[in-house]
Amino acid sequence: MQELAGKVAVITGAASGFGRELAILCAEADMKLVLADRNEAGMATTVEMLPSPHVPVLAVTCDVSRPQDLENLAERTWEKFGAAHLLFNNAGIAVAGPTWTTTLDEWKWVLDVNLMGVVHGIRSFVPRMLAQGGEAHVVNTASAAGLVSPKGSSVYCVSKHGVVTLSECLYHELREAESSIGVSVLCPAFVDTGIAHSDQTRPEGTAANPLSQRYAEQVRRATKAGKLSAADVARITLEGVRAGRFYILPHKAIKRAIETRMQDILEDRVPTDTTPRP
Repeated sequence: MQELAGKVAVITGAASGFGRELAILCAEADMKLVLADRNEAGMATTVEMLPSPHVPVLAVTCDVSRPQDLENLAERTWEKFGAAHLLFNNAGIAVAGPTWTTTLDEWKWVLDVNLMGVVHGIRSFVPRMLAQGGEAHVVNTASAAGLVSPKGSSVYCVSKHGVVTLSECLYHELREAESSIGVSVLCPAFVDTGIAHSDQTRPEGTAANPLSQRYAEQVRRATKAGKLSAADVARITLEGVRAGRFYILPHKAIKRAIETRMQDILEDRVPTDTTPRP
C-alpha cells in the first residue's frame, strides 16, 4: 500500500507510544485519522502534537477489550469518513512474573486487551473493508515476545504469540478471498513506550505480587535502555506497510533468538533461554 495521502488510518492505543507516533506520521502523509484509546487526555495530547491543526481527526474513547466499543469505532469511522484504509490494532498492556504467580484476573486482563482487542478490531473492520473494495492494510502490533519465550513473561508472550498466528491466518484467508487487503504483524523488542507502566491501568483486584514486581522492574530497565524510540518503530512500520512486508521486526538482533527457538523445535531440543539481559 504505497499511496497513503487522502486515505483513512484507524489507530488504537493512540494516546501514547507507537500509537501516538503512528498518528503523527500518518498525518504527515496527509492521511485522515481515527484515534482510539481509553485515555482521553492522552489522545488530546496526541492531537495537539499533530503537524497541522487542519488534519481531519476523529477521536473516540474506546476500550478494545469490549467488542461493542470496536463496533462503535467502526460505525463512527464510516459515518465520518466513509471508509477505512489502514487499521492499526495497536493497543496493548503487559504484566511480568513467573507463570504460577499470575492470577486468573491478570490472564483475563492481558488477553482481553492484547489478543481479543485485535480480534475485535478485525471482526469490526475487515468485513467493512472487504465491502468497500480497493486497497487496504491491517497492522497488528504483536512483539518480539510473540516469536520467542523469555522467562517471566508467560501471560504477555501467550497474548503476543496469539497475535502473530492470528495475523498469519488472516493473511492466508485474505489471499484465498482474492482480497487486496494487506496484513502486517509488528514485532518490536524493548522500546520505551509506557507499556512497562501498565500497572497504572490495572483493574481493581489485580495488584501485582512482590515477585512479579521484581520481574516488572527488570522489564522497565530494559525498555529504558532500548536503542530504538517509539518514533523509530513507527517510521519502520509505515515503511513496512508501503513495502507490503508481513513481518516487521524493527530490532534485527532478535532474529538470532528466533532462529535459536526454531532450531530447538526442529532438532527436538529443550528450549534455550534467550531472555534478554537488562
